[in-house]
Amino acid sequence: MSVYLDQEQPNVNSAARERRKKLDQRRMAFRRAIENYTEQRELQQALSDFPELIVTGVIAQHSRAQRSAQPGY
Repeated sequence: MSVYLDQEQPNVNSAARERRKKLDQRRMAFRRAIENYTEQRELQQALSDFPELIVTGVIAQHSRAQRSAQPGY
């Protein structure tokens, strides 16, 4: 009977290992999302201290978009 248990044990460990791996992947994805949200929030707060930078960036982005939309004759 112990031979039977010894043969089945790698499958059980494999399943448990796979389950833990999936949980870890999910946990890490959640953690990365939280870190990304935090970084974006800090950046927004830093930029809100300097509203002229936001306006300048929007104007520069708009002018780049117009230049790329113009046909090059």
